[in-house]
Amino acid sequence: MSKKTSIIDGILLGLTGVFMLVSIYAIFLYAPIEKSMQSGGVAQKIFYFHLPLALLCFLAFFIVFVASIAYLYTKHGMWDRVAYSAAEVGIIFCTLVLITGSIWGKSTWNVWWTWDPRLTTVMILWCMYVAYLMLRKMLEPGSQMLNIVSVFGIISFINVPITFMAIRMWRTIHPVVIDKEGVHISQPMLHTLLLNFAAFTLLFVVLLRMRVRIEGTEQISQELELALEE
Repeated sequence: MSKKTSIIDGILLGLTGVFMLVSIYAIFLYAPIEKSMQSGGVAQKIFYFHLPLALLCFLAFFIVFVASIAYLYTKHGMWDRVAYSAAEVGIIFCTLVLITGSIWGKSTWNVWWTWDPRLTTVMILWCMYVAYLMLRKMLEPGSQMLNIVSVFGIISFINVPITFMAIRMWRTIHPVVIDKEGVHISQPMLHTLLLNFAAFTLLFVVLLRMRVRIEGTEQISQELELALEE
């Protein structure tokens, strides 16, 4: 790892830590408590984690989609590393979306889970990208495996816009905060949401950079082992 890369990583980690601390302060001391019982009162504050995590998990799966297309076009291993790494980070964020959503749902609806269209499509999305990771482990390593998982990564992205539009296409009990009429939260709540989105975006970038680098090192190690065996 070069000195320049180390400096960039240090800056990103430092910014992530600062933004996380400021965001936590804003959540608990700056943003007001939601008065509507439908939003869960104090439990509504989990929204500041839930929404940024959801948007960034969509971004991760979009990166898988683009990188998979790029790999099929160029056959360059870098694009496969990016797709694989983005899928892993996306699964982490999607899992946190399901967990935070369930906690919020328990407070608001008095159930941990309900087969609401938005919740159901998120669960399907999670299953599809878990299947993507499993497929990589099940198939024999090689160009054929990379072609198959790239196609699967492209197809899986179809569910992302469906998940995003679920609360607009079907009747749902999932709260709608942002629509074509604007943002339906107070200014302090909006500021807090933007702070958290910035913090989690920085965390997303840090995790993706680290995972791509680790995957590249692992591939070099595997190639060296094969060369030694031959």
